[in-house]
Amino acid sequence: MHLDDADGALDSWARFCSLSGELVGGAGDLSVGPRLAPVVADLCARGLATLVRDYFLHNLEETFRNNAVKMFWQKFHPYCNSSAVERIKFCVQESWPEDVLSIALEDICLEKSYQEKCVLVLVHVLQSYEEKTENKLKTVEFSSSLMPRYQLMVSSVLLTTLPLSFPEILNIYFKKKLEELNTMMDGSDETDLACHELFGRSKVSAWDSKMDIDGQETVISESGNLVRNIGKVVRDLRCLGFTSMTEDSYSSAIIWLLKSKVYELAGDDYRIPVLGRVKKWIQAVPLQFLHSLLAYLGDSVDYESGLSGLKSPLASRPSSFPGIGVPSEALLRWHMRLEYFAYETLQDLRIGKLFEIIVDYPESSPAIEDLKQCLEYTGQHSKLVDSFISSLRYRLLTAGASTNDILHQYVSTIKALRSIDPTGVFLEAVGEPIRDYLRGRKDTIKCIVTMLTDGSGGNTNGSGNAGDNLLEELNRDAENQENADYDDHTNIDEKQAWLNSESWEPDPVEADPLKGSRNRRKIDILGLMVSIIGSKDQLVNEYRVMLAEKLLSKSDFDIDSDIRTLELLKIHFGESSMQKCEIMLNDLIDSKRTNSNIKTSLLRTFETVAGQEETEMSHDVLDATIISSNFWPPIQTEDLAVPASVDQMLSDFAKRFHQIKTPRKLLWKKNLGMVKLELQFEDRNMQFTVVPVHAAIVMRFQEKPSWTSKTLATEIGIPVDSLNRRIGFWTSKGVLTESVGPDADDHIFTVVDSMSDVNKNSIVNESCEAFQMTEDEGESSVASVEEQLKKEMTVYEKFIIGMLTNFGNMTLDKIHNTLKMFCAEPSYDKSLQQLQSFLSGLVSDEKLEMRDGLYLLKK
Repeated sequence: MHLDDADGALDSWARFCSLSGELVGGAGDLSVGPRLAPVVADLCARGLATLVRDYFLHNLEETFRNNAVKMFWQKFHPYCNSSAVERIKFCVQESWPEDVLSIALEDICLEKSYQEKCVLVLVHVLQSYEEKTENKLKTVEFSSSLMPRYQLMVSSVLLTTLPLSFPEILNIYFKKKLEELNTMMDGSDETDLACHELFGRSKVSAWDSKMDIDGQETVISESGNLVRNIGKVVRDLRCLGFTSMTEDSYSSAIIWLLKSKVYELAGDDYRIPVLGRVKKWIQAVPLQFLHSLLAYLGDSVDYESGLSGLKSPLASRPSSFPGIGVPSEALLRWHMRLEYFAYETLQDLRIGKLFEIIVDYPESSPAIEDLKQCLEYTGQHSKLVDSFISSLRYRLLTAGASTNDILHQYVSTIKALRSIDPTGVFLEAVGEPIRDYLRGRKDTIKCIVTMLTDGSGGNTNGSGNAGDNLLEELNRDAENQENADYDDHTNIDEKQAWLNSESWEPDPVEADPLKGSRNRRKIDILGLMVSIIGSKDQLVNEYRVMLAEKLLSKSDFDIDSDIRTLELLKIHFGESSMQKCEIMLNDLIDSKRTNSNIKTSLLRTFETVAGQEETEMSHDVLDATIISSNFWPPIQTEDLAVPASVDQMLSDFAKRFHQIKTPRKLLWKKNLGMVKLELQFEDRNMQFTVVPVHAAIVMRFQEKPSWTSKTLATEIGIPVDSLNRRIGFWTSKGVLTESVGPDADDHIFTVVDSMSDVNKNSIVNESCEAFQMTEDEGESSVASVEEQLKKEMTVYEKFIIGMLTNFGNMTLDKIHNTLKMFCAEPSYDKSLQQLQSFLSGLVSDEKLEMRDGLYLLKK
């Protein structure tokens, strides 16, 4: 290079730097373009085009960094440099951060817009030089890359100086604006607004009232202005290179608003369906907002005009949305995303409250239906199983929960999960912990039978829900008895078999692979209850005992409900299993008819016999329950001497029965039954319904007003300790008073004729009443199933002792199998659970002991 050329290049460079400073500097003079053109052309001709471009961009960067960027971030310093408490104060300000963000974006975008014009000046200069130059020094590469390089520079400068709190500021901004939009929508009918262009044109039908039209147009206009303001902020942020950060911010704000809406609509009210309302809200607010925002930003590409390679296969045929028509690809993806999040949020909310939902079932059926639809959409059934099992173990399967409560919850769980999963896969997983726990409760069988027979669902207070009564399930079984089972291929024709095969679906992935679908029957609540017990025989035996107790306490022979229950049980368990129970009910029917015949016969006898004296007690007051003892459970007997007048009446009744039913005879169980008494005192009359022993006690005081406990026990024919326990009932009622006799263990009981004597002994009487009621609750007229089993199993005790003497120790299974093999007389027909219960009793009696699952003789 010659010296003159070097001087010329330096001179051109100096002039270029000076003109660049005028163009880019604070004054900003776009008129320097014509003067800049020859200088740039000279430098390009000398091969300095790259240097020109790099210097120009560096000059723009320094100016942009020192002026616009610095001022932009300074506007957010008060928030970024504040403490957590001070930031809360910023957030509660109504206009923050909208005012600050809008002004800051407007200022920096103006500066960027001017610099873009500066870049265009240089681009035009380079393009002019290219057009005049014949050998084309590839300046086109510099002119075409100059603007993208500038955009990249702007983004780089902003992102490298970005405060950590700026994404948080954007989140706050979008949350506030979307919440404001949602508030506008809440003040209007979402359904009507969804049928219009919310943020643009408003199409209103002619039959709307003027007030409604004006109100809608006002909301639509306000919403349009709000979206335009948001769109301007989004556009400015995109212009600065914050595209990804901006989309993340308004996406998270939409998701946050959707989650809040789901919680607001769902809450703790399970009687109203929520899912449909949430889906309508998604179309009315977020989708309308996104549709308008994307249209404002120019990103709303029509579905049909979009590139086929970018279309989602799940959205090949989009349906139209209210107020939108056929959605764009981007909006369709947003719709799928929002709906999935709504399903998942509502699902998690309902799963977290599933225990309470099932407690309120069937009133909470809408919540169950919502949960079912959510699970079908998300497929997260395992989350339901794991969460609900955890709730059951923590809240239900505890020592503090009564067996009745556990069974009621189990029945409700079966019904609710049957709605969610008709295949029974999830019920199988959820129900197993409940069944295992209930098998360890001694009163489980009794509670199940009570639920079968008691209209209150087994609650002692009689306030059970109708859904708790298992008789409903018996009714349902009776109604569906004729329906064919899908697994029973012998009862269906070829056409039905083909239809079944077409509708076949595989088991869910959560299903136990060891239990195939052919072995999984339709969900049967009563069958699941029987599976807890182990065998239907145990349930039938318990039912028989409870039925006997119930029938023996009846005084009106009203057994219509019991007959209905028995007929339903016969459908489920078979007629042979319920034969003894049927005979018991027939005994009551026969007793009613026999009582009527005998009373009529006795009345005629006394009327026709000349000189017959009227008996002290009329036979009309006697109703006898005549039972066939061979078909009833063992009856608890107790010697009892009744008053002579009652004994005579029983004797007359028995004689007449023998005359009518020859050769049958009556054997009275005098300790059983109920007696209605009316006691007359000097100043009052009192009525009671008591058991015969209580009546026998108080009736002895007609003979004399005072008795010692020993004398009275001898007269009645019961032990003294039993008398002292039973007579407490009358002392608690203020009928008798107790005093110390000549011996410490011989008390004197006296009739109380005056209420003043009752008041004197009121404190003692109350304590006696509590004691008496507790004692009476433990007494039963019929031997319990456990007592019967123990009596039946006693005959096998010597066999068990002999086996353990010979073999040393044996497992439960080995003892069971050995008894089945060698016990022929009497034959061994007990279940494994019954044997285990009997062996546990022998262990409690210290006749046997158990070590590591082996039974051996107690040393």
